[in-house]
Amino acid sequence: MIGGSLLVIVLLGMWIFGGGDEQTSEEESTNTESTNESNNNDTEESNEEQAETDENNSSDSDEQANEANEEESDAETDEDENQSAEDIETEQVEPSGENVKEAYTGNWEPVGTDQEGPHTTNYDSGSQDRQEIARGVELATGLNASTMTTHWVGNGGDQKVEATVSNESQSEIYRVYLSWVENEGWQPTKVEVLNSVPNNN
Repeated sequence: MIGGSLLVIVLLGMWIFGGGDEQTSEEESTNTESTNESNNNDTEESNEEQAETDENNSSDSDEQANEANEEESDAETDEDENQSAEDIETEQVEPSGENVKEAYTGNWEPVGTDQEGPHTTNYDSGSQDRQEIARGVELATGLNASTMTTHWVGNGGDQKVEATVSNESQSEIYRVYLSWVENEGWQPTKVEVLNSVPNNN
């Protein structure tokens, strides 16, 4: 009788405590699943944010690369259009008179032109020739074509001109010789550095 009672108590205890364990296990299982889902959600969100960040970084890198390519392309274009000072080799020649401090020739290229066909030099101020001659003078002397003073531009022979120019303060005075190259424009051939602006100009 006592043995039977003990057996009932043990079974009841196991049932009560065992059921509690099952409930606890279920709760723990539910909590674990919730935690896993939460972690998965966090991971997904984190992955999405990382993907967006990577995409933005990739986009920024692409833009920077494009800008760099454009700048490089512009620089190459400028280099093609304008002969670099480093590319120009000059050679001293004998001065042609007392007013000439020094004289030199160089491997300047023609400045380019829009003019086509047979060429007749137009010496009028503001003409296409005068603008292109000014660019040739700028190339040969380093003076700024828009600020230099032009004292004289005249005939220097068949399809040749001479131009006497200076900076605004007349501390730098040059006589530049240029020749016309068909379809390529005016090409500087010689530069003379003068002591003063000649009176005959």
